[in-house]
Amino acid sequence: MFFTVSKVYATFLSPVPLLLILALVGAILSSGRFARRGRALAIGATLALLVVALTPVGRMAIAPLEDRFSPPSADAPAPYGIIILGGAMKGLESRARGQAVYDDGERVTQAAILAKRYPGARIVFTGGSGSVLVAESPEAQEVEKHLVELGVDPARVTLETKSRNTGENARFTAAMVHPEPGQRWLLVTSGFHMPRSMGLFEKAGFDVSAYPVAFRTLGPRQPIVWWLDAPENLEIFALAAKEWVGLAVYWATGRIDRLFPGPQDRVASVARGG
Repeated sequence: MFFTVSKVYATFLSPVPLLLILALVGAILSSGRFARRGRALAIGATLALLVVALTPVGRMAIAPLEDRFSPPSADAPAPYGIIILGGAMKGLESRARGQAVYDDGERVTQAAILAKRYPGARIVFTGGSGSVLVAESPEAQEVEKHLVELGVDPARVTLETKSRNTGENARFTAAMVHPEPGQRWLLVTSGFHMPRSMGLFEKAGFDVSAYPVAFRTLGPRQPIVWWLDAPENLEIFALAAKEWVGLAVYWATGRIDRLFPGPQDRVASVARGG
């Protein structure tokens, strides 16, 4: 049920689709009995879309998510394992084209670099189908194939292929690998996705360190770039809105312990012996 509701939100109720729907409804109403209200609704929704499309409001919203965690220092102890979250590669397109077709491909390429840096670390990819209609996704198999092409020993790679969202990523991976105290794991996912992912994997029992990738902004104390690239601006705003809503919902439903998980939470946990 939670999964289905999240997909309905992403399709119809996230800000960009919702504004488009409101603009359409306003346009339809503008010639009828509610013409005045319809015009106001259409104009308001259109202006909001223009602001999102032509200003850096999306980057301003996504920057705190991306800046929340920094990668571990190069001299940090070697991890027990490396977890790659799904959503990196377009599995259907990759299989059809016979080559890697990326979405946030830095998740895979950086994981391959980390696998070479830490040759003893276990590699786990977690991600099934994120579609309500499609039960299976070929992404896991395509990611494994590309990791091997990048030089990773296939014997090190474990695939978790049933999870449909980040909460299931954490729970199903924990059930598969059985994390134990003292086993430090690196979590590789997009920077904007890292706070919610860290909260979920910590809740699932992992001693996990963040390794964020695939950034849309320049970083802490750097200016917010203002590009007049409407499709990209809309996409970034939609990603940021989804994550902020996701954090609020996951916290309200008890799936994560803090509204905005951060690196200080792990330090406090270790200090308490948790």
